[in-house]
Amino acid sequence: MSADNAMDVQRAAEARRRGLRRIDLRRLGRAALLGPGTRDRLPGAIEHLIKVHRARHPQAGPEAVETLRRAYVLAESSHRGQTRKSGEPYITHPLAVTLILAELGAETTTLTASLLHDTVEDTDVTLDQVREEFGAEVTYLVDGVTKLEKVDHGAAAEPETFRKMLVATGSDVRVMSIKLADRLHNVRTLGVMRPDKQARIAKVTRDVLIPLAERLGVQALKTELEDRVFAILHPAEYARTQAMIAANAERPDLLATIAEDLRKVLREADIAAEVAIRPRHAVSVHRLLLKRGGAQLGGGDFGRLLVLVGEDADCYAVLGELHTCFTPVIAEFKDFIAAPKFNLYQSLHTAIADGRGRIAEVLVRTRQMHRVAEAGVIALGDPHATAEHLQAADGTAPPAAGGAGRTAARSAVAEAWGRVDPTQPGWLARLLEWQRDAPDPDTFWSALRDDLAQDREITVFTAEGGDASGTIRLPAGASCVDAAYAVHGEGGRRCIGVRVNGRLAPLGTRLRDGDSLQLLLDDAAASHPAAEWLEHATTPAARIAITRWLAEHPAPVDDDQPAAAPAARPARAASSVPSAQPVAVADLPGAAVRLARCCTPVPPDAVTGFVIRGGAVTVHRVECPSTARMTAAGRTSVPVGWRDVTPAGGYRATVLAEALSRPRLLADLTEVIATEGVGIVSAAVEPPQEHRVRHTYTVELPDPQALAGLMRAMRAVPGVYDVYRAKPAVTACRS
Repeated sequence: MSADNAMDVQRAAEARRRGLRRIDLRRLGRAALLGPGTRDRLPGAIEHLIKVHRARHPQAGPEAVETLRRAYVLAESSHRGQTRKSGEPYITHPLAVTLILAELGAETTTLTASLLHDTVEDTDVTLDQVREEFGAEVTYLVDGVTKLEKVDHGAAAEPETFRKMLVATGSDVRVMSIKLADRLHNVRTLGVMRPDKQARIAKVTRDVLIPLAERLGVQALKTELEDRVFAILHPAEYARTQAMIAANAERPDLLATIAEDLRKVLREADIAAEVAIRPRHAVSVHRLLLKRGGAQLGGGDFGRLLVLVGEDADCYAVLGELHTCFTPVIAEFKDFIAAPKFNLYQSLHTAIADGRGRIAEVLVRTRQMHRVAEAGVIALGDPHATAEHLQAADGTAPPAAGGAGRTAARSAVAEAWGRVDPTQPGWLARLLEWQRDAPDPDTFWSALRDDLAQDREITVFTAEGGDASGTIRLPAGASCVDAAYAVHGEGGRRCIGVRVNGRLAPLGTRLRDGDSLQLLLDDAAASHPAAEWLEHATTPAARIAITRWLAEHPAPVDDDQPAAAPAARPARAASSVPSAQPVAVADLPGAAVRLARCCTPVPPDAVTGFVIRGGAVTVHRVECPSTARMTAAGRTSVPVGWRDVTPAGGYRATVLAEALSRPRLLADLTEVIATEGVGIVSAAVEPPQEHRVRHTYTVELPDPQALAGLMRAMRAVPGVYDVYRAKPAVTACRS
């Protein structure tokens, strides 16, 4: 079975299980071409959409149906004549996106905007027309997902589009819901594009869209996006994983046997519950395989048992029966009902062994928890609705909270669903805060990827002057430097020391969940961050603030790194004769040349120079923010070039490897680095997050050209899916 065929079989099975039924695009295309129908007759192309919507929202009356009909008519007429690369009428795309959202329980306003989401971008329809026909809310959602023009923004169009979309999501999470469904349908149909474009879209999906789907709790979209990206970027590993899944399907179903035993136990205990088998998707199986170190997986490893009940108390009743009638695996127990995940997720997780020692993982949740686990924020409905209009997907209204308007509406949603304003999660508020300070699209894009890579949070208790002042939420792995900027913003630069749990600690100390932190500040105006703070900072807010301060306050001349340090090329053969030639030369006779600390350029980076105090020339990378700042200030650049020499000790580079966590990964990576003839100065491994792990290595390169070969070799290590340079990327070692 080919990887593509295996993907289709697996996805079809999972889509049926979740209710995300695939639609026949050719049938929709024919229906769309037959015309929009009449006011009294629904267009054939949206009959199924209306049926799904009414099944999820029984209260949706004729007015909702008429709104969707008008949105379809406008979308079909405006896209008429346009086709996708597959040859299908373009209208099949917004229809497919809207059906995905309808299956997840999205309300009428979201579905209306979804039908229209490409009209302003790709047709002559204007936002004013949308506003006149469908109102301000629909217009806001359509505008939020409309891309910025490349003709106006060039290479910055994509990151600036995402910045615009995230800002819009800060006011209405339905913007990102539409974008996620849009990307899912586009990824489903990537096969008609060139392999290089498929890979580019898959990488952006992996780095940005999948983490956003995870943070918004939309697991039904996240899991399919993960599998499709896995198939594009790692086709061989994907095919092997699917072959394992297919082979397991041919064997007797262990989970079915345990599920039947569990049903009998719950019937005897008089607990009304549904017990189903929830197959693992391809990426989940692959992660488990890596976690087991390549050991063969058993029948119980290819899925989990899902128990659905009516009330929260029933979840704990089921847990009691599980742990009484089976042997519990205590290390696998987690209570995400009492302590929900940051993305709305609630469930009890446990693992049990039957009388023959066969182990099965079990998830226990209410039906409402299950809807939220699958659809995340989409299951919460309209964030602007008052409590009287809120309604769950099964038609039962949550308790009223009273009040009207936007603030009251958010409070109503929070009370109805038992959360602290789930439509305004803390991670999104922090992201929106630091993105305003990102000086350019490249910095924003890089910082966004780094921020989204942190998919677990910790709570730190802060104190000032001995009095508790509250709590802050930080990504796992954050340091005291990150905390200083999280608490004091730009004032974090005044931090001169910290107490962690009452003891003095270095600023680079990594904080743990529940730590108590007291920041010691210096009120002197001259207080400022040190360059090494960038080695400790992990949050974009801290890194951007530190980098900006250092760029605005360049180091004195004698603190710049001299580019003419005596050097002997350490190319595997020792030489004790230092070279007197400079690493870089400037087109300015007699001028001393220094490498800038802010961007630490190395050959063959594109560089330029600027004359500083004392007549020396500082060399910056062309893309360095300091280059743009000094150019904008009217400073004249000086042409500079590289010499074919290497400083003593070579060059230092910091590279990051992102991988699926598995045993011996650290050993395999360090072995590869050593095999490339590269020395390791330091290494750090972050705690695994959702089976993903990031390794950071500072290495000494014999020459700059060795970096590319090293990164290729590291990417070839099994489980590694990305290797990239840190920013600032490379620094020359001091002699």
